[in-house]
Amino acid sequence: MSEKVPVPNGLPMDRDAGPFDPPRQITRLREARPVSPMLFPDGHEGWLVTGYEAVRQLMADTRFSSRQDIGVLHVPYEIPGMPVMTEPSPQVPGLFIAMDPPDHTRLRRRLTGAFTVKRMKQLEEHIVDITERQLDELARLAPPVDLVKAFALPVPSLVICELLGVPYEDRDSFQANSARFMVKDLSLDEKMAVYGALTGYLAELVTRKRAEPGDDILSDLARQDDLTIEELTGIAFLLLLAGHETTANMLALGTFALLEHPDQIAELRADPDLMPGAVEELMRYLSVGDTFYRYATEDIELGGETIGKGSTVIVSLLAANRDPQRFDNPDTLDVHRKARGHLSFGHGVHQCLGQQLARIEMRAGFDGLLRRFPTLKLAIPAGEVKLKTDMNIYGVHELPVTWTEAAR
Repeated sequence: MSEKVPVPNGLPMDRDAGPFDPPRQITRLREARPVSPMLFPDGHEGWLVTGYEAVRQLMADTRFSSRQDIGVLHVPYEIPGMPVMTEPSPQVPGLFIAMDPPDHTRLRRRLTGAFTVKRMKQLEEHIVDITERQLDELARLAPPVDLVKAFALPVPSLVICELLGVPYEDRDSFQANSARFMVKDLSLDEKMAVYGALTGYLAELVTRKRAEPGDDILSDLARQDDLTIEELTGIAFLLLLAGHETTANMLALGTFALLEHPDQIAELRADPDLMPGAVEELMRYLSVGDTFYRYATEDIELGGETIGKGSTVIVSLLAANRDPQRFDNPDTLDVHRKARGHLSFGHGVHQCLGQQLARIEMRAGFDGLLRRFPTLKLAIPAGEVKLKTDMNIYGVHELPVTWTEAAR
């Protein structure tokens, strides 16, 4: 608490410290007041939580609700053309990420068997095969190549389509719509149109699976008669969106970070056994799913502050994962670090359901790229890489790369 910083007016989002680091104002705020008041653009006086211990405590406390139907959702940044919300948003059936126990528990429990560590380990060889086939396709291309389009997006899309039973030939449509849905400054009408297109497609899909189930997760869910089509659609929307957007962004942004740290690539090539820990470190260092909302259902003490009932609270996982109170030299990418305490998958009842799947995909993806493309490098200056500062999940829009020769 060495310096005083002004109460932020809106969420600081300018990546002025570099493409991988939190905004400088966020870092200063964490050092001075890790649980800080924040003035929202609509005039709401809410809170921004940036300290590791405070974030961890908050996410484990169900008095900080994930629901959007018990209070007005105050957005922490300006959205051109977006009307000021005066009413809570209705709860979406099946979207358990925006629910609290017991509703959250009832729906999430249906999926825990599909994403156990044991089941993911059984799938690991198949996921590696999918990754290697995509690397074969990449190796056939003449560089320079956009790694997002050619590798980072196809791998998790192929995996999640197969797991959920979504036809991969439909990927262009749902990828375009899900990417559009993640744009921060999308107007309400545009967002509802994109959401309608996605859920309309998924409603037809789960209806077919209820009539003719196959060997996939959505079919397993569709066999459960007490889940409505609306709930199945909401669950499918959440799994499809989360199942490829986050991992795709991590594969691309993680590759960018490694290429900007050639000493760390050298360490990984010298000792491939470092890869599982390196994946944890990359997730801590990059934290692509940065901000989350919570709603205080009563007056709650947190980090020496009193957060009043009805307050919207914004959580910065990126700031928490860079907290020097928890990690030594947190702004250094170190593949030798034991980063298992990071919060990139969240904490508490909403901790990411598919985290083991994501770990396997990232281990296979980064290992394959480093092994098969020993001369991989950026095809443009790092400063020209287009960053996803306009998206709700951080990453890069494109990552042009080149190489001299790919290993078969």
